[in-house]
Amino acid sequence: MAKILMITGDFTEDYETMVPFQTLMACGHEVDAVCPGKTKGQTVKTAIHDFEGDQTYTEKPGHNFALNATFDEVAPDAYDALVIPGGRAPEYLRLDETVLAHVRHFFDAGKPVAAICHGAQLLAAAGVLKGRRCSAYPACAPEVASAGGSYAAIEVTDAVTDGNLVTAPAWPAHPAWLMQFMALLAKASVGKAA
Repeated sequence: MAKILMITGDFTEDYETMVPFQTLMACGHEVDAVCPGKTKGQTVKTAIHDFEGDQTYTEKPGHNFALNATFDEVAPDAYDALVIPGGRAPEYLRLDETVLAHVRHFFDAGKPVAAICHGAQLLAAAGVLKGRRCSAYPACAPEVASAGGSYAAIEVTDAVTDGNLVTAPAWPAHPAWLMQFMALLAKASVGKAA
């Protein structure tokens, strides 16, 4: 089973944080959820983004999500894969050079990465999208293109895999996104055992 790093922060999208965290652990993977400036046992606030017919998503208070590892103590090379939830957190996490260095590590090493919704903002800021096909919340399409990526305009229930990267537009894509990510994890595990 894989050891997975999840980088999150305050006002991360509730479903995009809790669902992959719990699902991956239920499948036997180890997931360390961290946030810059916070330690194991502290929480981040989440936001629930809904699609209710308005011109953009609505935002409501979510739950407090407990971190189970300390950001300053993690070493990316100790992890097999990375998960980046969406929500508000990526817009400020992309200003943290250590976060960006962690993201680059997973791409440099060719390890599986799953990003959803506004998680693409971190990918763009880290400079890892050049020549890659990447889905995200549609409002992030200009950032994907500016970073040299090709924005995948797919259904909100779909996901896309490009090499070691799995992306999706938003939480309705969880079944497809997590299935494709777990396929990458299985493939990486086979490669590691060989």
